[in-house]
Amino acid sequence: MTVRNRGFVTADEQARLRAAKILIPGVGGMGGAAFMALVRAGVGRFAIADIDRFELSNLNRQLFATLDTIGEDKAAAARAGALRINPEVEIELLGAEWTAALDRLIPESDVIVNGMDDAAAGVHLYRRAQAHGRTVIDAYASPLPSVTVVRPEDPRPEVRLRYPTVGIPWTEVTPDMRTLCLQREIEYVLTHSSSHAHVDLDIAAEVAAGKRSRFSFATMVTMAGTMMAEEAIRVILGRPGGTDHRGYFFNPHRMRVERPRAAPVAAVRGVVVRRFLRRMMA
Repeated sequence: MTVRNRGFVTADEQARLRAAKILIPGVGGMGGAAFMALVRAGVGRFAIADIDRFELSNLNRQLFATLDTIGEDKAAAARAGALRINPEVEIELLGAEWTAALDRLIPESDVIVNGMDDAAAGVHLYRRAQAHGRTVIDAYASPLPSVTVVRPEDPRPEVRLRYPTVGIPWTEVTPDMRTLCLQREIEYVLTHSSSHAHVDLDIAAEVAAGKRSRFSFATMVTMAGTMMAEEAIRVILGRPGGTDHRGYFFNPHRMRVERPRAAPVAAVRGVVVRRFLRRMMA
């Protein structure tokens, strides 16, 4: 199955991928794309989790969403799809209980790929990953494909992005806090990328205000998931390079990589972005 991987990876590296285990909470959009890429790359063991079922609106971007899987549990459908690619892959299936099992799952895993977008569960995941010394691969809520690599020594996103969850048990995060977490993430994205130039800002404002679900597009979601898979492979194989906890945005519209802006520029731009978001949400 993996014979054509040679040239990108050595025989020894392929064996290491086969022996590796990856935890992926959320296998819908970006998480599903990352999962499929990692299965095809020859990673041999996974623990995947999801609490949702596939629905019609997932067909525009989620790789395991088909007419046959509509209404099915996402994790179960993704597992079945992965086994049709490689029947030897080992996949532990979890539902809502995955958050309670992190202290077992994380030490068993070589790396974590975060494919879910629940702010409270994400805070919990990052805290436990740091406690167990594991790296989390993630992406921003951005209309441009993005990827971050948060190692155990790196600041948690809740600290870096100024979430209202700092110091609060993850089970006590309120709906209003979740909305504010998303707003802070959008603020960062607009400060450090040209995302505003490539979306409908009226709809973006409704998303930021919690009045509309996040919008997604097939090419952007699949690219981001593949970028996440690439970074996960880099971590497993101990390869140098890659991105850091701040990550980067890939802009396919202008064929360039957009990296976080320097602090003085970001400070000024951030003021403008915050005023803009308040005006748009109003």
